[in-house]
Amino acid sequence: MSPKFHFISGLPRSGSTLLAAILRQNPRFQAGMTSPVGSFVNALLTQVSANSEFANQVDQHQRKNLLSGLFRSYYEQDAEKSVIFDTNRMWCAKLPLLLDLFPEAKVIACARNVAWVMDSIERLYRSNPYEQTRIFGANPARTTVYQRLEGLAQHEQLVGFAWAALREAFYGEHAKSLLVIDYDLLTQAPQKVIGLLYDFIGEPHFAHDFEHVEYDAPDFDLPLGVPGLHRVKPKVAFTARRAVIPPDLFDKYSKMTFWTDPAGSAANVIAPKPSPQDS
Repeated sequence: MSPKFHFISGLPRSGSTLLAAILRQNPRFQAGMTSPVGSFVNALLTQVSANSEFANQVDQHQRKNLLSGLFRSYYEQDAEKSVIFDTNRMWCAKLPLLLDLFPEAKVIACARNVAWVMDSIERLYRSNPYEQTRIFGANPARTTVYQRLEGLAQHEQLVGFAWAALREAFYGEHAKSLLVIDYDLLTQAPQKVIGLLYDFIGEPHFAHDFEHVEYDAPDFDLPLGVPGLHRVKPKVAFTARRAVIPPDLFDKYSKMTFWTDPAGSAANVIAPKPSPQDS
């Protein structure tokens, strides 16, 4: 029997690797950090779309079969798993495609106050002062925290793209297939949050061990110049800390947090309600 496919997406530094590390404890599930499948999908679509010499040789039915086969071929070694979670920040921008390929699929979007996302990235940057990390992509302006965060917020960059994709999915016509999970709640009440996730995807609950969750990908992180980027601490717990970015930047990026107010969206949300001063 073919496995069910679901997808993990959302903002960077918002718990997607932690979520995958928790889910993979279930022997029926396969989950991990960002896979190359999203890049494969984009590359294949480029080869069969307009402006390609092969476009008129591949019809819509063939395109769908090729893409479906791509997913199944990549995860062939996990054929014994009942449920596959593929992770990529681009999936929030591909809901029409994903749901046509896999009508029962759900997208789990990890989210976090954008100011804390920026703060987490800045903290990683400062912890590696002898490295010119690739985390800023092609943006050469990184001298000050203002330049670094402004670059990250651009729509084609790490945070800006993921934020725009999440917003598109949140207010789009397929939002009912989206579950947004707030990072703080995941770390504060993991058992309750994961139980709600199981209900959302229609799977029987599993007794996860939130005291011994492990995941690391040093071979992936080191070439990026960001060691520890995907390292997960064993115990799932919320850690309060002081922000390292200036207060004006924290206030600016906090205002980009939109999913705590579900008005106008059919998306499912596990997040704190906005306080009166935020509304």
